[in-house]
Amino acid sequence: MDTMVLIVFGFVYLGMILGRIPGLALDRTGVALLGVIVLLATGRATTESAWSAVDVGTMALLLGLMIVSAQFRLGGCYARIARALAEADVSPSMLLALLIGITGLLAAVLCNDIVCLAMAPVLVEGCERRKLNPVPFLLALACASNVGSAATLIGNPQNILIGQKLQMPFAGYLVMALVPSILGLAAIWWVIGHLARGQWHKDMTPTPAEAPPFNVWQTGKGVTVLATLMAVFLFTAWPRELCALAAGGLLMTSRRLASRRILALIDWQLLVLFVGLFVVNDVLASSGTLGELFAILRSGGLDLGRPVPLFVTTAVLSNLVSNVPAVMLLLPVASHPLAGAILALSSTLAGNLLVVGSIANIIVIDQAARMGVTITWRDHARVGIPVTLLTLAIAGAWLVAWSLV
Repeated sequence: MDTMVLIVFGFVYLGMILGRIPGLALDRTGVALLGVIVLLATGRATTESAWSAVDVGTMALLLGLMIVSAQFRLGGCYARIARALAEADVSPSMLLALLIGITGLLAAVLCNDIVCLAMAPVLVEGCERRKLNPVPFLLALACASNVGSAATLIGNPQNILIGQKLQMPFAGYLVMALVPSILGLAAIWWVIGHLARGQWHKDMTPTPAEAPPFNVWQTGKGVTVLATLMAVFLFTAWPRELCALAAGGLLMTSRRLASRRILALIDWQLLVLFVGLFVVNDVLASSGTLGELFAILRSGGLDLGRPVPLFVTTAVLSNLVSNVPAVMLLLPVASHPLAGAILALSSTLAGNLLVVGSIANIIVIDQAARMGVTITWRDHARVGIPVTLLTLAIAGAWLVAWSLV
């Protein structure tokens, strides 16, 4: 077991757990990048091995889909949807159901983080104009974006990684994950509706939300490209990463929408985090240290090659180190036929447990604070804990039933 590699691994994943290194102004991305620098400086990795460790297909698919999602935001589509929802002449309970359903659908085919970033401020403004308490609706937005993104292999970064690494068919996974995702959305509606009963209304002064104006042409172009891309994913075996890049390139060839505006919305921090974790985990695996760690766990009775331990460990680890690092760490033991679905569903649904479990949660709470609405950890936990337990139970039962078919 290489001590230096183990130290770097411990340093990086401690940063993933804490979100930073105490005493240093390093976030998760900075910690991962620093880990790569140390491995290169100590000779545990070379520039050639570091580049080869990066899964270019995953990075390309992520980038292409981020461009597609950015097109929808710049076209004002997300803001228009949020405003139309807030203005719908329906009861608060029905409004909650519509919000959850539409958010889940958007998160399944577009980047769930950008969906939350664009919709949260407009949703706050709309709720305040209707004298509705925005907190239940904001929590529904965060939870539904996580659960909805579990339905496809492009809904969130960890699912993209799993689909690429394990070469999972897009349509096959959709068939497997659609039912638990829909039932999970229903569970969100039931939990929040129950907790918010009698507390729907709140007298607040509306705060204007800044949002791009709705552009029919730019939105229409985005819808056409996305629909074509989904058809390609569902009905062909063409490489998803190349198709997503082609879609992104097509959207950037615009006479009116500057490419720098699109690229400014790309989550470069996430892409760098992926690169750093690819390298750190590859060095850990190639040194034999990762295999030894898994062997120690097996000897202690925790065989991650089995479905139940993998499902539980993924959920727990996703809340300790965040879902992307957890999935990267566990992918080497994903040998069971259902391992891909287990990793995708468990890591994504577990993200609702705590605020730090998902970037979508953090984005919604941060955007709410900017609009003068406070959502505490306790507020989130009152919803997140029961939603997570229910959705994980639904997914677990569904996977057991699926394995028996």
